[in-house]
Amino acid sequence: MKNILLLAFVLIGFTTTYAQNKINWMSMTEALAAQKEYPKKIFMDVYTNWCGPCKLLDKRTFHNKDVVKFINENYYAVKFNAEGTEEITYQDFTYTNPNYQEGRKGRNSQHFLAHALKINAYPSMVFFKENGDVIQTIVGYKTPQELEIYLKMVANNDYLQLTDMESWQKYQENFKGTFK
Repeated sequence: MKNILLLAFVLIGFTTTYAQNKINWMSMTEALAAQKEYPKKIFMDVYTNWCGPCKLLDKRTFHNKDVVKFINENYYAVKFNAEGTEEITYQDFTYTNPNYQEGRKGRNSQHFLAHALKINAYPSMVFFKENGDVIQTIVGYKTPQELEIYLKMVANNDYLQLTDMESWQKYQENFKGTFK
């Protein structure tokens, strides 16, 4: 009996530790549904299968323990393939990718949601308000330390006070990052 209890505690500890090392990704449809139950901002990683910097972002930044913890605590995290075939209803319109070519190597046609969000480079990260409206898009690979300022600025609603370049520069100068 003691061995079974010990094994149970070890498994629970391992599961908890493992879960904290991974972002709880979901689809945009799942995130929008979750927002209706419990309003929370959405963080969307917009990627493509052929994008090298997207893979680096996933490997180096989205597996950083500080990034994982912060995103899981403050956002619904969405992984969105900008050239995928997922059907997404967003703001009363259903977006698809009708020009997608099955089996095509390299670039494919862009999903209409990525087009509507004005995504023109990968990776891109999009922040959404609790009601689903877009806040901001960040383009390009970011290290955990580079992404931290955006994650915290949006989560804390500091972006609402950043109305010009001067206020943004001052915010950057005063920001004290903690991600390792």
